[in-house]
Amino acid sequence: MASPAVAWLERHQVALYVLAIAAGLAIGVGVPGAHRLEVAITPVLAALLHATFLAVPFHRLGSALRDLRFLTALLVLNLAVVPLVVLALSRVVAGEPALLVGVLLVLLAPCIDYVIVFAGLAGGAAERLLAAAPLLMLLQLVLLPPALVLLLGPQLSEVVSTGALAGPLVEALVLLVLAPLALAVLVQVLSAREGSAARASRRWEGWSGAAMVPLMVATLAVVVASQAGAVDDRLPELLPVVPIYAGFLVVMAPLGLLVARLARLDVGAGRALVFSGATRNSLVVLPIALALPAELALVPLVVVTQTLVELVGMLVYLRVVPRLLPHPRR
Repeated sequence: MASPAVAWLERHQVALYVLAIAAGLAIGVGVPGAHRLEVAITPVLAALLHATFLAVPFHRLGSALRDLRFLTALLVLNLAVVPLVVLALSRVVAGEPALLVGVLLVLLAPCIDYVIVFAGLAGGAAERLLAAAPLLMLLQLVLLPPALVLLLGPQLSEVVSTGALAGPLVEALVLLVLAPLALAVLVQVLSAREGSAARASRRWEGWSGAAMVPLMVATLAVVVASQAGAVDDRLPELLPVVPIYAGFLVVMAPLGLLVARLARLDVGAGRALVFSGATRNSLVVLPIALALPAELALVPLVVVTQTLVELVGMLVYLRVVPRLLPHPRR
């Protein structure tokens, strides 16, 4: 049973996330040198993803992954429907290389972290998203480069084909997926045994579970604070992507609902699916965006702008999605 402090954090987590973004904006715009917080993005994000993966009961992962109806709907929505939507929306900035790369990079990558939180708050089957998170992360890192090559066109695709993304993608895979995931599996294996290592592992699981909300708060604050000053300086250049991100949220709600109905998912799974289709992996692709060549220096700011638009959209989704997919009346 969660302690009173943890229960309080979980009850007020959305408000805390909004406050974290507001604090990050204030620090990023008002504090000189706030951009240096950029070096903390990868460590704090790795810690958040480790806590996320640790919450997956790996001994029950096989049964969760055998939920083929939900997994198929999840993959169809994120790997087939979303790219078509992104292709259509991104034509608005097709003539602006940095904006186009940023929009494609962030919108093609499905979220694996706070989507679980928001889906759960809306009455969705958060545990199914949690079980699918490692698979979804590995798939997007494998499929993202060819998708970018396909959608960027012959001129810009050279940025990817020459290997500019190879290093950042491998680094993201190792630091943000494989290492946190391996550590999570090790902790769970040890906690199932006897002895001092098992007791220490169980304590670690408890601490990680209690730290989920604070880690998300820290991640949002660090990301926004490190980039807000640059976003403010180049706001006129970034404005064209705002309606794209807003339009994506508007379009993905009915499309997610349609896929959920075609797959005949129950209400909880359907709500989780809608949130998965709408939320993107901006926090994970940001380190990749930061490693791009100098001529694409605007890309990280395009990614951060998506985070800000999406978090506002999630507050709307929390009210709208339960109405789109209500529980049947008895």
